[in-house]
Amino acid sequence: MLCWGNASFGQLGLGGIDEEIVLEPRKSDFFVNKKVRDVGCGLRHTVFVLDDGTVYTCGCNDLGQLGHEKSRKKPEQVVALDAQNIVAVSCGEAHTLALNDKGQVYAWGLDSDGQLGLLGSEECIRVPRNIKSLSDIQIVQVACGYYHSLALSKASEVFCWGQNKYGQLGLGIECKKQASPQLIKSLLGIPFMQVAAGGAHSFVLTLSGAIFGWGRNKFGQLGLNDENDRYVPNLLKSLRSQKIVYICCGEDHTAALTKEGGVFTFGAGGYGQLGHNSTSHEINPRKVFELMGSIVTQIACGRQHTSAFVPSSGRIYSFGLGGNGQLGTGSTSNRKSPFTVKGNWFPYNGQCSLDSDSEEYFCVKRIFSGGDQSFSHYSSPQTCGPPDDFRCPDPSKQIWTVNEALIQKWLSYPSGRFPVEIANEIDGTFSSSGCLNGSFLAVSNDDHYRTGTRFPGVDMNAARLLFHKLIQPDHPQISQQVAASLEKNLIPKLTSSLPDVEALRFYLTLPECPLMSDSNNFTTIAIPFGTALVNLEKAPLKVLENWWSILEPPLFFKIVELFKEVVVHLLKLYKIGIPPSERRIFNSFLHTALKVLEILHRVNEKAGQIIQYDKFYIHEVQELIDIRNDYINWVQQQAYGMDVSHGLTELADIPVTICTYPFVFDAQAKTTLLQTDAVLQMQMAIDQAHRQNVSSLFLPVIESVNPCLILVVRRENIVGDAMEVLRKTKNIDYKKPLKVIFVGEDAVDAGGVRKEFFLLIMRELLDPKYGMFRYYEDSRLIWFSDKTFEDSDLFHLIGVICGLAIYNFTIVDLHFPLALYKKLLKKKPSLDDLKELMPDVGRSMQQLLDYPEDDIEETFCLNFTITVENFGATEVKELVLNGADTAVNKQNRQEFVDAYVDYIFNKSVASLFDAFHAGFHKVCGGKVLLLFQPNELQSMVIGNTNYDWKELEKNTEYKGEYWAEHPTIKIFWEVFHELPLEKKKQFLLFLTGSDRIPILGMKSLKLVIQSTGGGEEYLPVSHTCFNLLDLPKYSEKETLRRKLIQAIDHNEGFSLI
Repeated sequence: MLCWGNASFGQLGLGGIDEEIVLEPRKSDFFVNKKVRDVGCGLRHTVFVLDDGTVYTCGCNDLGQLGHEKSRKKPEQVVALDAQNIVAVSCGEAHTLALNDKGQVYAWGLDSDGQLGLLGSEECIRVPRNIKSLSDIQIVQVACGYYHSLALSKASEVFCWGQNKYGQLGLGIECKKQASPQLIKSLLGIPFMQVAAGGAHSFVLTLSGAIFGWGRNKFGQLGLNDENDRYVPNLLKSLRSQKIVYICCGEDHTAALTKEGGVFTFGAGGYGQLGHNSTSHEINPRKVFELMGSIVTQIACGRQHTSAFVPSSGRIYSFGLGGNGQLGTGSTSNRKSPFTVKGNWFPYNGQCSLDSDSEEYFCVKRIFSGGDQSFSHYSSPQTCGPPDDFRCPDPSKQIWTVNEALIQKWLSYPSGRFPVEIANEIDGTFSSSGCLNGSFLAVSNDDHYRTGTRFPGVDMNAARLLFHKLIQPDHPQISQQVAASLEKNLIPKLTSSLPDVEALRFYLTLPECPLMSDSNNFTTIAIPFGTALVNLEKAPLKVLENWWSILEPPLFFKIVELFKEVVVHLLKLYKIGIPPSERRIFNSFLHTALKVLEILHRVNEKAGQIIQYDKFYIHEVQELIDIRNDYINWVQQQAYGMDVSHGLTELADIPVTICTYPFVFDAQAKTTLLQTDAVLQMQMAIDQAHRQNVSSLFLPVIESVNPCLILVVRRENIVGDAMEVLRKTKNIDYKKPLKVIFVGEDAVDAGGVRKEFFLLIMRELLDPKYGMFRYYEDSRLIWFSDKTFEDSDLFHLIGVICGLAIYNFTIVDLHFPLALYKKLLKKKPSLDDLKELMPDVGRSMQQLLDYPEDDIEETFCLNFTITVENFGATEVKELVLNGADTAVNKQNRQEFVDAYVDYIFNKSVASLFDAFHAGFHKVCGGKVLLLFQPNELQSMVIGNTNYDWKELEKNTEYKGEYWAEHPTIKIFWEVFHELPLEKKKQFLLFLTGSDRIPILGMKSLKLVIQSTGGGEEYLPVSHTCFNLLDLPKYSEKETLRRKLIQAIDHNEGFSLI
């Protein structure tokens, strides 16, 4: 051991020497052949811990700070600690804390402000005593300020006691001192790596390099850009991104070491102790410029000086106050920038040849400073091991975190034979959100140091692998212990406000734990976890949402799936029956699970769909609840103004309506809702009609009203007649069931005539003679033609027809792109929609956006205009003001594409679409419509292509002589199933008028096959309006195949018989 600095009280332990101060490092005979584990320096005393856990002290003993009554000049053993294996010490001005290998803390010395934590009334305690109030808590680090003390537990809790004159306890301003250890609750949940204390200021450092400081700040020693004391922990934002790994404090200054080996200092600089070649104070952290060429691995602060160790040269540098020789430079002058401590320093792995006769060389193991004294533990070049590196923390001084080594240790015990300390370790880890928040950190590229509102700093794959390794059927005891800790300790203690983003991580990682998705734990773990999540305040919830939004889709889906399973589990219980006494709690459970899904759904939509929206569908909903009833309850709740966006407590009394969370409904469920809504609306319209009819019996003035919407049209003037009737129709009548009568025909409309009407009128309206729509060859789609001469009434009519088709559950053959349905649902069309309608133009736009070079103007020669055809001539339209003079370049290309898309889908057709929109919403307006996604609405109007041909066969009915096992029917289905897909689609078109199927699937497409009297030479005939096929009794398979294909091929798409 080398010692230098103030020796006036014997605090260097050099024995009876004459000098008051030692100006350069001097060997201490006492430590020859002894290994030192730790050194604590008070203002006038020093404490040494040896490798065997024994404690020696020397220096001033006026206040009992030595813990023994023996010699003061050289180190003497503290016999009272003989039975303890001490692993760490820390000293205040005149008190000492020692920590043993079991996590127990001993204290002695001055107790004027309660800094010993012993609740004693004596001024000082001369013999070490155990701090009883901490005996149940496993402490891993202690740190002493002049008159206050800090301790960090294995569970990442920070305790403080002693003086609070400047707020150095972090407990607020109310109490001036605390005689027993107090938990700093405001820091709960953060994973800590270190605690440190200066004269009257305190710091904690997180595993990812965030620093919180509090206490005295007269010189800016908290680094917060001002000089105001802080009574509660404050985040030192400016160092957050610097990867800080270690902190030490002087009386009024602070030094921080980075992962890269840089040093920042701040606070009092009057003696040069900041090393910035000045004596100014610094209220912001500032890098020590003169150490920047070297990698520093150890730093230490004395009262008003700082030391740093550089392993590459083996040298120690020091700066600051030198009056007592504490800089070891051979003089008493102060130094304002780093200066080498005198000595024959030798780097570990050094190569220079040692001259055996000359002086001795020193390989530094570790440096210590405090008060006005400095120490260096060393070994000789021949026996030296690597020096300590403060950038690699000692695992024994760290909080519990879930990692490979710990899990291996736990799993190594045979199931059912757990030592109690292992059970305690598992319990401690999973009862502490701080420990879980410090687990699974993203260590590659030191990513976790970038933790912030946009990045969680966790490795989700590591979380999944480790959780799955830990929770196994062969180790039920571990699973039970983890589940109990989560349920009884971790989750009940969660709060809605959090001290830092690092305290949020477990919200991200815990759903990866298999225990969460075990239905036995839904009510004890998953739902309470969901409740805590939903109750988070706005700011932390926003951060969590940001983190979710950058998750890989499978990881994001995992959380969605978990809460979908919870909802299904609860709904199954609901179906069995919930006793009235438990209904309230059931409601709140269900609301919680659905609320979590609502938040996840919002994140998914905002992030442009991390997973497909249909991954939120809960298909079981239809079997488990009565959707119609649910919808009616929801409508009533809306009518009575019950706001379901309240907190969960108010929600418990309101019955849950799944309609509040429409994203869980699949297309079939939404169709049921639409039907329910239609029936409700129609019923209301019919009731209104009946009421009017009743009153008209007494008041002849009021005409009687038909409960259906009757359309009487002539085949030859179907468009004109329909417009005429619909123009006179009141809005309320659109909601009534539609009945169609063709003039001169007596068919009763059982749905077939209505279907025929839709087919005919659509064919007519889309006829090029009207020029209302433009047909795009490439995509075979149509879009509004901005060159039409037709007035907007016809567009209004098409809107009404589309609405009526939905309301009356008839699919129509409309080849619009998805953009139409997006616009109907108030969603903006995008470049993808342009690609669908105009593939070539869409591809060109994509090329423009993807073009990597800067010479866009020269390569593409575009400006903000669009060229459109106008009856044979071309016309240039500006997309923005002065578009012709605005060239498209790298900066504005996205704006150009957006403007182009906007022109095609919005600007150019605004008045036409508005008329269509008004017509459509006249019939179909309402809350239910907004529950649909654009492609679901598209399926409602034109059907979809989810073919299931077996289902079609299963649901077919037979008339006349036919039944399912009839020979002709058997060969018919053989032939049908052998047809290629295109032919099958043609058959659907031939039989039903559309090659697409209704949104409810094949099962809702009832086919009827009936026998006909004609012979085998006849073709099959379709009655499109009734999905009816007249099939002659063919006996040969080949004949049937030939005749069926002939019939299909000759069909125009509208064989209206």
